[in-house]
Amino acid sequence: MIKGFRDFILRGNVMDLAVAVIIGTAFTAIVTSLTANIINPLLGAVVGKPNFDYLVGHIHGGEIKYGTFITAVINFLLIAAVVYFFLVLPAQYLLKRYNPPAPEPPATKACPQCLGDIPLAATRCKFCTQPVA
Repeated sequence: MIKGFRDFILRGNVMDLAVAVIIGTAFTAIVTSLTANIINPLLGAVVGKPNFDYLVGHIHGGEIKYGTFITAVINFLLIAAVVYFFLVLPAQYLLKRYNPPAPEPPATKACPQCLGDIPLAATRCKFCTQPVA
């Protein structure tokens, strides 16, 4: 039982997941700081207020804080934009640059008799009617 647990913990994908969670937590702090300290103040300079927490609705003595929800949605969109433009796009660019796509395999072959292009699955040339191996 202990051996099975040890094998499970030392498996590569468990360690990769642990590293991903730790790096994700650290990256979350960076992205949150960027949105809270740079992007939200810029948004506040343009719109007038950096958040909408002051928007509250009162219905039969209860408070509906829809401004907090709007602020959370805007923060989510800002974080998603930061992740996309500062992480995903540069990574895609680097992957394309250093790992070019593999060339497409040819769809045709040359007939040994007349050198005409015929499909790979053809057993006879459509130009000279010679059998093709």
